[in-house]
Amino acid sequence: MTKEWNGARVLVTGDTGFKGTWLTLWLQQLGASVVGLGLAQPDVLAISRVVDTGHEHHDVDVRDAAAVAEVVSRSEPDFVFHLAAQAIVRRSYVEPLLTYETNVIGTANVLEAVAATPSVRAAVVVTSDKVYRQDGLDRQFRETDHLGGNDPYSASKACAELLVAEWRRRTPRVRVSTARAGNVVGGGDRAQDRLLPDIVRSVESGNPVVIRNPTATRPWQHAVDALSGYLSLGAALLRGDADVPPAVNFGPVGSAPVAEVLDAFLAHLGSGEWVLEQAEQPHEDPRLALDATLARETLGWTSRVDLATTLEWTAEWYRTQLADGDLRALTLEQIARYDDRG
Repeated sequence: MTKEWNGARVLVTGDTGFKGTWLTLWLQQLGASVVGLGLAQPDVLAISRVVDTGHEHHDVDVRDAAAVAEVVSRSEPDFVFHLAAQAIVRRSYVEPLLTYETNVIGTANVLEAVAATPSVRAAVVVTSDKVYRQDGLDRQFRETDHLGGNDPYSASKACAELLVAEWRRRTPRVRVSTARAGNVVGGGDRAQDRLLPDIVRSVESGNPVVIRNPTATRPWQHAVDALSGYLSLGAALLRGDADVPPAVNFGPVGSAPVAEVLDAFLAHLGSGEWVLEQAEQPHEDPRLALDATLARETLGWTSRVDLATTLEWTAEWYRTQLADGDLRALTLEQIARYDDRG
């Protein structure tokens, strides 16, 4: 996938976020020129504040259609990665309208701007492993399964999938696919109500981390693993491959319960403890798992890091942050380690 990105002009929405920052750095390493748009991150420890990417960034909310259109038009990208989102399930219960506006209308705004910009040849829209309708069966979801959502976040991402499918038929000039990844973790994630960032904050504060559902099972996946899938999918679209799927799962080999991940990550950090939240919690699906067969068969993509390595690399990043180490250098080093496994 290296040659497709060398010299390409790429727009990344959500470039200041967790995955967006990793993706921007990786694209630059591959020789791409990156322009980003997204919200400024207020947390002084946010990855975009501590890992300098040095790319052109525009403070733009994807709900602002005119501002999005202006950035896309002026930057004239060859390719667009759309990552900007309200990505927290629990926040979606508190702010459902914001969630739908960002994840559905925001996606529509980006795609309409793409349609109006002749330079754009292709795009990847990132959704979620939570787009699938829960049927109560203990199995991995495949791309042909029904879409659904039992919370505003999941439903908004399923809506975004439908939106992309409609837009694809209406705008055949631009090749577009959606990417559905697992529970992505890694250094630099500071989001509220996500397991590993919550653990890091608890260690920083010296208080136990509060866990809502230790038996919930998720397809935990390092950021570089998911992003390699996005890059492979994007490269296939740029090459003009005939068999690129309209939607692709990028998931790890297996899933694991929260309690197992929690104990292993605390051991890597070397301190911390957890307690069980006793209050009633909003609904979250108890089990998620992805079948990545299609990614392997059509893109040659397979997961390269197991859960133990994922947690080891993530803990290494946060230990380096706590020690005021060089986070940009470590981020690039972990990307290189991942590449070496290919």
